[in-house]
Amino acid sequence: MSGIGDNFQQQTKYQPDKMPGHRLVWDKKPALYKDYPDKPIIELESFEPSRPMTLDETLKQRKSVRDFQQKPITTDQLSYLLWASTGIQRIEQGYEFRTAPSAGALYPIETYVIANDVRKVETGLYHYSIRTHQLAELSKGDLRREITATALGQEMCSTAAAVFVWTAVFERCKWKYGQRAYRYIYLDAGHIAENLALAAVSLNLGSCAIGALFDDEVNAILGIDGQAESVVCMAVVGRPA
Repeated sequence: MSGIGDNFQQQTKYQPDKMPGHRLVWDKKPALYKDYPDKPIIELESFEPSRPMTLDETLKQRKSVRDFQQKPITTDQLSYLLWASTGIQRIEQGYEFRTAPSAGALYPIETYVIANDVRKVETGLYHYSIRTHQLAELSKGDLRREITATALGQEMCSTAAAVFVWTAVFERCKWKYGQRAYRYIYLDAGHIAENLALAAVSLNLGSCAIGALFDDEVNAILGIDGQAESVVCMAVVGRPA
């Protein structure tokens, strides 16, 4: 018996004789960046690992880590993880290209961070402002219990130093690709999650991606509507036990 996933896979296929016609309306193109201009800002300094690792070394050491020491990560480490996963890498011909690829350079993924134990960053919820490489403080307070509950009780959300939450602003990609956009959105999130995992290894940190979550409950923590923007996946980062 076919289900929603099966139907989605079939109905979003590209076929040579049935390519969808679509005219781009440029004055309706969604903004590439989400900002919180009225929120307090934390400046993030540029940072590089003290001992650069080769890609080969990093790939051989990458693994899912679920047990963490009760020790903080530094603000510099968080800064590097944010940049490495989805920060601006270069500017060419007026376009700001990022460290992870994105279909049509539309970048539908937004990054939120729940800081459990980060030096010089108060416990709370933050949004990564990619264009300015800053954190916008959305709320203060310990969210360990709440975010753990949304991840089906996975305790690593409580013991990790930080929880990364990735959402999609769907219209950014649908503007060009229609329903096919959902395929690209999930690919984009995967690219970013792998960048984070490799960057964590380069800092001698551990990480683990999370796909099992209660979408609406995560969205409520972030203060987003779950329609125009919704959680796609999460990951935890900390010092391995």
